Amino acid sequence: MIPRVTATIDLSAIQHNLAQVRRLAPNSRVMAAVKADGYGHGAVPVSRALEEAGVDTLAVACMEEAQVLLEAHVKAPIALLEGVISSDEAALAAYENLQVVVHDFWQIELLEAMPAASNIALWFKLDTGMHRLGFPLDAVPRLCEVLARHPRWRFQGWITHLARADETDSNATSEQIHAFDEALVGVPGPRSIANSAGLLAWPEARREWVRPGLVLYGASPMPDKSAEDLGFRPALQLASRLLAVRTYEAGSCIGYGAAYVCPERMSVGVVAVGYADGVPRCLHNGTPVKVRGLRAPLIGRVSMDMISIDLRGIPDAQVGDSVLIWGESLPAEEIARYAGTIAYELFCGLTNRVRYKYLGGS
Repeated sequence: MIPRVTATIDLSAIQHNLAQVRRLAPNSRVMAAVKADGYGHGAVPVSRALEEAGVDTLAVACMEEAQVLLEAHVKAPIALLEGVISSDEAALAAYENLQVVVHDFWQIELLEAMPAASNIALWFKLDTGMHRLGFPLDAVPRLCEVLARHPRWRFQGWITHLARADETDSNATSEQIHAFDEALVGVPGPRSIANSAGLLAWPEARREWVRPGLVLYGASPMPDKSAEDLGFRPALQLASRLLAVRTYEAGSCIGYGAAYVCPERMSVGVVAVGYADGVPRCLHNGTPVKVRGLRAPLIGRVSMDMISIDLRGIPDAQVGDSVLIWGESLPAEEIARYAGTIAYELFCGLTNRVRYKYLGGS
């Protein structure tokens, strides 16, 4: 059976992207973000590919995501970026030797009440300006006291998260880095600051650990540079097929709400993909796809199961032709701009109607 919509994941591209991260930060260890099902690429196969390539640690958001990797017998260390939210999770984290990112004193109280967590591995997260999770900076002395009370705890280091690292014309990132450093003057322990944008644009954020996410999947977080410009390879190719090719006269309306009116007699293709597959409904006229290596613009509204495209520039297009929705020669970042969103959301929005196919890996 030929699948309607296929996401082809090149695991060798993910391994290449990890190597590129190491070239950018040769003195740093790498905590690779595989949360949100590996940014929609499949957490288990992505984690195995990264493990084969020698990643230092894998990062997930929560215990449920960690359990998926544990059940798949992934052996690389796993960090819980949101930490634990119950005594049961704390006990499981200790048992499975997970690294817990602690961001609030209630979590410390939970761990202190757990004999099973007496040798737990943990990070402390500081809020330097993201104002989402993290201890206030003036809590560092108290946190050092906590560590002194628990010599068996395996302290991994100090983490913060950058809020505006993709804005190179803003002082916000420099201010966050400075605040982090000032709060930790004379305090031992590894540091981790850089996410993908921090890794690329702020060399001073490359500390003992870096935490790449988006770049591992071959997309750029920077508004003015493509992944290719930065040496990264897109790992995911989302493709469908032409379901119909029709010719319509000038004045014909295409799709719901007559959102597109044919300016002349023209060839229109119908592609078997829609918002039920994860293609944003808000994509508008002019959003490109590729047929036979050539760009064809979207016309009309995205439907649940189909989109329509202008085939005037591809007169030999036929039913059954492959249609690239986004991928190596049509970056997800570009499509995301047409939707008024970011590549992260496109990747994470793919649904279970999409058939996944994996290639490569060492």
